[in-house]
Amino acid sequence: MDIPLQAILSQALLGLNNGAFYALLSLGLAVIFGMLNVVNFAHGTFYMLGAFVALLGYNQLGWILGDESIYMSFWAALIVGPIVVGLLGVLIEKTMLSRLYKVDHLYGLLLTFGLALIFEGVLTNYFNVAGEPYNAKPEILEGAVNLGFMVFPKYRLFSIVLSLTVCFAIWYLIEKTKFGSHLRAGTENPDVTRAFGIDVPSLRTLTYFLGVALAGLAGVVAAPIYSVSPRMGSDLIIIVFAVVVIGGMGSIMGAILTGIALGLLEGLVKVFYPPLANTVIFIAMALVLLWRPSGLFGKEA
Repeated sequence: MDIPLQAILSQALLGLNNGAFYALLSLGLAVIFGMLNVVNFAHGTFYMLGAFVALLGYNQLGWILGDESIYMSFWAALIVGPIVVGLLGVLIEKTMLSRLYKVDHLYGLLLTFGLALIFEGVLTNYFNVAGEPYNAKPEILEGAVNLGFMVFPKYRLFSIVLSLTVCFAIWYLIEKTKFGSHLRAGTENPDVTRAFGIDVPSLRTLTYFLGVALAGLAGVVAAPIYSVSPRMGSDLIIIVFAVVVIGGMGSIMGAILTGIALGLLEGLVKVFYPPLANTVIFIAMALVLLWRPSGLFGKEA
């Protein structure tokens, strides 16, 4: 099979775009599990809510304020979306999840799964399941650039750079700073951490805020590319869980590197054997679990 190099490079770049997005979305899930030991099945819902904050801020903010000339720009949505979703996560953590930290992980999974169904059901009653376009993409990111081997949309290049920048910035924050060491200490040994005068419950709340805010940010970044719909999170959450499992549950760097690698793998498989593209991630997950159940970067139990 003679495949042009141009086709391989083009699909690799498209795969990198998906991979950077998988990494950003998986990172929040890995942060929540690694720090709080909560299997956050509502993570796809927070991603969807981030996209809806951007959509409603653009379409409805003027109507709410009584001046149709007012709208929330894409740049504002990149900040407001994660904050709004993060604050919703704080409310959920304070009122529900905080009661489940000392019991089996299954209870947290069931709670977040139930919340995901509730949010999806409520929004489905008011919005089109097929999705609505988000037309607030800034003019500077319109059009495409010629990379020599392909013409690539500017916005997708922006999404790759932004996603990878945020991913490695969060890794540095958690693994290399004093603040990150407090976060890790508060979850690994809360009793000793309290003895040093550190407010462990607030650290847990802040950790959950950070994790779901990353999902909200991913939703805002995805909104100009995909249709915004109540089911956009449920369509993606299984892939995100596969990325986290392969990388190692709770491994921050594992989620980042695995997301990028699987995106590239998925893109290249579309060149060499397209029918396998939709299942290659799950095949990789099965092989990794057979060889190393803790994941590529996870710690052995």
